[in-house]
Amino acid sequence: MSPVLEAALAGLSRKPKSLPPWLFYDEAGCALFDRITRLAEYYPTRTELALLRAEAAGIAALLPAGCALVEYGAGSEDKALILLDALAAAGRPAGCYQPIDVAETALRALASRLDARRPTLPVRPVVADFQTPLTLALEGPAVGFFPGSTIGNLDPPAAVRFLALARGTLGPAAYFLVGVDLPKDPAVLIAAYDDAAGVTAAFNRNLLARLNRDAGADFDLAAFDHRAIWNAAESRIEMHLVSRRAQMVRMAGRAIAIAEGESIHTENSYKHAPEALRALARRAGWRPLRLWTDTAAQFSLHLLTAA
Repeated sequence: MSPVLEAALAGLSRKPKSLPPWLFYDEAGCALFDRITRLAEYYPTRTELALLRAEAAGIAALLPAGCALVEYGAGSEDKALILLDALAAAGRPAGCYQPIDVAETALRALASRLDARRPTLPVRPVVADFQTPLTLALEGPAVGFFPGSTIGNLDPPAAVRFLALARGTLGPAAYFLVGVDLPKDPAVLIAAYDDAAGVTAAFNRNLLARLNRDAGADFDLAAFDHRAIWNAAESRIEMHLVSRRAQMVRMAGRAIAIAEGESIHTENSYKHAPEALRALARRAGWRPLRLWTDTAAQFSLHLLTAA
């Protein structure tokens, strides 16, 4: 049984139904997410990029020379390049860049672009699920990088497990720079995950298109509405696909009943206040070192140390 089929059958057998967000990122999903990051409503990417540019010199001053920059969930090199260039400008260039992601096609494209843009930089792509144990051939002291508020896709226990796993992978002298979205006006949050142009809705439904292709399913994409919900009690945005009618979906010869109005929960995006994220980091064995936020307090960068 393929990993896609196994994950889909497990998730759709639960009550309530859910699917893991890594299923979003086939080739079409990666392209749609790239479009999302450029939308007017989607503030996280541009805010984090601006914050990184503003603080890169100060961040670089705290990191070891010759480090191996290990980026978790690397769909694009844009944010890593800000750090890599700041390290080089400070006379402390990185020894290598190791992007980790499940999307092999996107990683190959990233490596090809960097070969043209930074030909002297050793790039060591790793095709893997970053939530599984990894063994990396690190070239220099390790600096982990986890931008994009991707940590918000993990519930708090899973976030602690990931942070602890990363600490074990990166080693006892490692640093870890984590991008974290901050709680804010729910109207701003919902607009960011339910844009007027419908790009996020297409991204969400593309998950079903992937199951049709890769898991032998027969989902009617038009029979599901995209819905973004702010769950204040959990401090998270939730994405759902809500069935417009009672229907029977078949997948690899199995029948799955979906009621009218029933939801398939496809993603969470937790919004962590600074002390909440620090508490998760401490539970995973990291020591919070520095915090940076933008002037509008929309986004934060946390530098953690294993030492």
